[in-house]
Amino acid sequence: MVTNLYRIIKYGLQGFFRNGWQSMATLSVITLTLFVFLSLILFNVVAKNAITVLRDKIDVSVYFRQETPEDDIANVRKSLESLSEVKAVKYISRSEALSAFQERHKEDVVINQALQVLQENPLSASLNIRANDPKDYPIITSYLNQENIKNMIDQVTYGQNQLVISRLASIVDTAQKFGIGLTVALAIIAVLVTLNTIILNIYSTRDEISIMRLVGAGNKFIRGPYIVQGMLFGIIAAVLSLALMTPLLSLISPYMKVLMPEMTLSAYFYGSIFSLLGYQILFGVALGVVSSVIAVSRYLKL
Repeated sequence: MVTNLYRIIKYGLQGFFRNGWQSMATLSVITLTLFVFLSLILFNVVAKNAITVLRDKIDVSVYFRQETPEDDIANVRKSLESLSEVKAVKYISRSEALSAFQERHKEDVVINQALQVLQENPLSASLNIRANDPKDYPIITSYLNQENIKNMIDQVTYGQNQLVISRLASIVDTAQKFGIGLTVALAIIAVLVTLNTIILNIYSTRDEISIMRLVGAGNKFIRGPYIVQGMLFGIIAAVLSLALMTPLLSLISPYMKVLMPEMTLSAYFYGSIFSLLGYQILFGVALGVVSSVIAVSRYLKL
């Protein structure tokens, strides 16, 4: 049993190196396929993180009419805090809003002069509402549309924020579909190229196969080396795809950190490298083995 396994692996390695250029071409195509597959995994991680971060930053900002009494605003705040969907409600008075506005634009001479000319506070009091779950915001906005509350409100900003999230989710969904389609297309090409390589190996060793059959070699023994070749293609391609991704991440990580300070892509990559390698090997070996099985079944009738 051990001897047969050793010979199967040995013949498989010999077959792998027999057609050097053909094997290199096959390895390149599988590596490219796995690289795209790995890129798709990382893209999904980044996209989900980006949407989660943006959703966490969403709130409903309710700006009241300037003539609305503070007691009425306080009553609206209390009624909102009583809702199970509401996590927190922050009240920002007109004076607080003006102070924050002046702080943000303290270097802008034109804005400061305009405020001095007005000689009154042009800003409204507001409530910033955070929900327990992003799905609860439509319920909160619906509550704000009640006639007795709606008459006090000048503007609600949730719709604008939600539009940004919806557009981002749509872009991510389209990119994911494209990535999946590209991966599938490359996987099919990889199977066809690997299939062709295995067929060439079978053709070049047809005399050896005939001799094996004459001396009573079983189907498993004859089929084994070609399965080993397919597995080798997948394993080596998996390692190469990770190796190619490493310098690319080093280049893009600083830019990703600027866009998304909450997430370091390279840290995720290195922290999950063994699980990512496992996914790559599984996918690569599956491509190689499927190609080998098809070639052996079709051309050796095993």
